[in-house]
Amino acid sequence: MSLLSSFKKRSTLDAAIKQVAQARKSEGSKAEQLYKGAYQGFANVIADHLIVSEALYHWGFGLLHEARTQEPKAAVEIYEDAISKFSFCLLISPNYLGAAIDGGVAFMELARISAEAAKPDLYDLAEDFFEKACAIQKGSAAYNLACVYALRGDNDACLAALQTAREFGSLPDEQNILQDDDMAGVINAPWFKAFMEEVRATPAPEKTKLKDIEINVEPGFKIEKKEDFDYYS
Repeated sequence: MSLLSSFKKRSTLDAAIKQVAQARKSEGSKAEQLYKGAYQGFANVIADHLIVSEALYHWGFGLLHEARTQEPKAAVEIYEDAISKFSFCLLISPNYLGAAIDGGVAFMELARISAEAAKPDLYDLAEDFFEKACAIQKGSAAYNLACVYALRGDNDACLAALQTAREFGSLPDEQNILQDDDMAGVINAPWFKAFMEEVRATPAPEKTKLKDIEINVEPGFKIEKKEDFDYYS
């Protein structure tokens, strides 16, 4: 980092720290604006630091997998920690696809072990992450979105997402879809059976690829990694 760049970042950091101090003394919308301005300043200071983004992503990735090994009570806190890492990663690297997908994954898995009353809000948060992933790379989280819609009972949206997943090559194999608990509420519906018949009747599109790395979104929201390369940017 050049001396000038370092000076600019120091100046931006100092300004953001001052905004937080001002926000603490303010109220209402003024305080909210000051906090948001400060957070953007903090993000600008660490923006473009790829190694920071990768560290955050892989930290969250590790936490996500650790949570799966724990009892629900202990897993909740680990899932929340993973989500914070993915969120921070996206704050400083908005196009980090892996963080967008796995952030949604974490919310979906957290929903599975949470009380019924909490599930709708967690699905909403997962949807936000998956939509961000699709904005980064179209269709990359379409199947994940289909699962969210299936759990909500939104059949039209579920079908549209499945069609998008098929179009962009991110639709899992039929056996995996039929074994996916998230899709259990729709697999006997006439529209779903018609969709699967159409899938069987026509060749599958090529899998979605990013930088020559295959992204294979399976039920359970796992991404298949190739050649030990697990960064999707």
